[in-house]
Amino acid sequence: MSSTQARSRSFLEANIPELVKKLTTDEKISLLGAPNWWNTTPIDRLDIPSIRMSDGPNGVRGSSHFVSTPAQCLPCATSLASTFDPELIQEAGEFLAEEAKIKSSVILLAPTCNIQRSPLGGRAFESFSEDPHLSGILAAAYVNGLQSKEVAATIKHFVGNDQEHERTAADSVISERALREIYLYPFMLAQKTSQPWAYMTSYGRIDGIHLSENPRFLKDILRKEWGFDGIVMSDWFGTYSVDLPINAGMELEMPGPPRWRTPLLVNHMLSCQKVLISTLDERITTLLSFIQRQARRNPEIVYGDGKEGTRDHDPKVRNFARRLASEGIVLLKNEGSLLPIKPPKEEDGKRLKVAIIGPNAKERVISGGGSAALKASYIVSPYEGIISNAPSGIEFNYEVGCYAHKFLPTLENHLQTPAGDSKGWLCSFFTHDSQGNPTGTSIADFILQDTRVKLNDFLPPGLTETWTIKLTGRLTVDHTGEYELGLTVAGRAKLWVDSKLTIDNWTKQRPGEFFYGQGTVEEKAIIDVVAGKSLDVYVEYTNTKPPEGPETDRSQPALMRGVRLGGCPRIDPDQAIENAVSLAKESDAVILVAGLTPEWESEGFDRPTMDMPGRTNELISKISKVNPNTVVCIQAGSAVSMPWADEVNGIIQAWYQGNESGNALSDIIYGKVNPSGRLSLTFPIREQDIPAYLDSKSQNGKIHYREDLFVGYKWYQARDIKPRFAFGFGLSYTTFTISNLQISSVSFQSINTKFDLNVSVTVTNTGPVPGSEVVQLYITLPAEINLTTPNLQLRGFTKVKDLQPGESRTASIELDKYAVSYWDVTKDAWRAEAGRYGVSIGKSSEDIILQGEFLLEEGFDWTGL
Repeated sequence: MSSTQARSRSFLEANIPELVKKLTTDEKISLLGAPNWWNTTPIDRLDIPSIRMSDGPNGVRGSSHFVSTPAQCLPCATSLASTFDPELIQEAGEFLAEEAKIKSSVILLAPTCNIQRSPLGGRAFESFSEDPHLSGILAAAYVNGLQSKEVAATIKHFVGNDQEHERTAADSVISERALREIYLYPFMLAQKTSQPWAYMTSYGRIDGIHLSENPRFLKDILRKEWGFDGIVMSDWFGTYSVDLPINAGMELEMPGPPRWRTPLLVNHMLSCQKVLISTLDERITTLLSFIQRQARRNPEIVYGDGKEGTRDHDPKVRNFARRLASEGIVLLKNEGSLLPIKPPKEEDGKRLKVAIIGPNAKERVISGGGSAALKASYIVSPYEGIISNAPSGIEFNYEVGCYAHKFLPTLENHLQTPAGDSKGWLCSFFTHDSQGNPTGTSIADFILQDTRVKLNDFLPPGLTETWTIKLTGRLTVDHTGEYELGLTVAGRAKLWVDSKLTIDNWTKQRPGEFFYGQGTVEEKAIIDVVAGKSLDVYVEYTNTKPPEGPETDRSQPALMRGVRLGGCPRIDPDQAIENAVSLAKESDAVILVAGLTPEWESEGFDRPTMDMPGRTNELISKISKVNPNTVVCIQAGSAVSMPWADEVNGIIQAWYQGNESGNALSDIIYGKVNPSGRLSLTFPIREQDIPAYLDSKSQNGKIHYREDLFVGYKWYQARDIKPRFAFGFGLSYTTFTISNLQISSVSFQSINTKFDLNVSVTVTNTGPVPGSEVVQLYITLPAEINLTTPNLQLRGFTKVKDLQPGESRTASIELDKYAVSYWDVTKDAWRAEAGRYGVSIGKSSEDIILQGEFLLEEGFDWTGL
């Protein structure tokens, strides 16, 4: 047996309470923080290993923003939820577990199951749905998939992180019923059916107390009421004090090195008994038990070499990602059976002329921004997917129509190293001399294949307190004419092109949204380029402060550091639209790809408007007037305004679909896959109709959840407001009938408050092609509760898959006590009232097909799970 094996076995077999006794106080303190952004602290003296975690939820980034290992990017959570398919989402969790392992990680920071109060929320795309039942069932499936493969889920953000505005400070003011029935509900369902091994606290406050310091949530609800026995960690920089989080039940401050859990501060708390050593031991015992379990489950990873890899060379990996993406796409409109697009018969001797237009058509938009973003191992753009998968007999032409980026597109695909021997550009680190100037020799060199250079989680050893990086490469584009470049920074930077200073984002800076609001605006310049002719680009970056003083300082040495270079050909906006309209006019059909990007929909800020950026809506409207046979494909993680919806014949909600975006979209467009996605959130006609419209921002430090229980479709129904597209809506290339509603007798055992009810219907494919239908079950509580309550609440669903034309199948939905319960604030418990409950079966929250009822003869109360 090797010494490494012996050490690992000693920890794997250790008695944790006995091990805790052997730790020094400083070692205990070090365990409650982290040495870096992604690992727990090892204690070599006692053979306690470090275990690694990585960000999700739509992929596994690995342990570095700076030199990221390429990864498979899966669809965003709103797309996953639109499958209405827990079995498929469990497969996605299993898939991500394997992705985590190949990154040497045994913890994934996912899933996100906050509620979408508003489609304008910056992280709306990360959360599953506006509906707590759909969110909880799919979060549980995701967790079960991950943990079945021995990777710990970290369900987040517990709780009330439903918008980004002042997210680290704002107090979410939520009624007790809404807190229980809407915002805690998906976490509760996940805890009941999947038992996540870790939780992450949200940034903000409830009842005026930060969640990381809130014993009511971390102790009373999570541990005592729900029986959770795993670890609780903070969101990154979401720890705000020393004693309060430790006493509240939070095991791990992230990231490291810690700002609060240092020997100096924690020992002071111990000496004045604001923290007791017994409390410290309790946190350590829980944390070490978790680390031991993960090490036992994954010894080859925890005690492995820590290397990271990419596994998308396997066709099965790509095929699954493609299938998962296509299953979430929602067909919203298909007038005149415009879709699927089919070429003329060969004997006709004609070709179908299809125009591909739009700002997102050739862009590589795969995910929202922030911690969900990752470096994809490959990307199939919509344009590439539509062209490469097209049947014969179609002639394609392309126009961009308009630009819609916030920051200019990144340039890594147009860069080579100075020697011309590698794709990307050279990044060299330099220490500073006593005068603050870079020394002459670099201490570390890296080739980066990304012009978004993030330095928050990596610096090479040996740097002085202030330092410089120099980025050099050769830029070659396929455009002749004017080219616009943009430089954005958290720190200070300058750009030279062919030795000419082109952009100065160093001497004087303007605050902007880059890097979670800690950077500058994008400073721009226009240069002349010749297609195929290389230009030398050189960026110098430093973490020193601008000379003007703190009012202009945008550098954050302790938090975020980075620089971003972007660029694209300069276009005449009017001419670009005119060219697109002309092309559309002479085409048989138009595929127009538009939407948002990671710069518009991202962690760190909320969207200011539902409108798509730039002149996108104008472009679509003008094209629809000359060719209504236009299919608008929207890449966005939530709802956007569609003032042109009545003018086009086709609308596809394509979400963010990861690496396989273009292939998945083409599968729907050409009918290789019959669309079966259903909207996981309501699409409003206008911003003013959003339930949280007047209350989505922090005001005087508080965010008031005045819509209360009436989130999403419940609001639209209660206020009789017509949405653009209803929750649960989605079209197919075939048709279905739902009939023969059967409701079983209620089974209730008062001794353990066990409630069971079966509801079944018959689903028949009455159309010409195979397809899948989602059956949605909504419950109406009895009038006897005498409380203001939504009329319809989703409490069950099932997906009837791959029905052949003419085939019928029985779909069954089992209901339990959750389906009949509401939170009784007078009893501080769940209550199921005796009375008649309505059962509504629908194809969406608006399209109710069948109705029935059942009688609960005896009411009951319950707590826990």
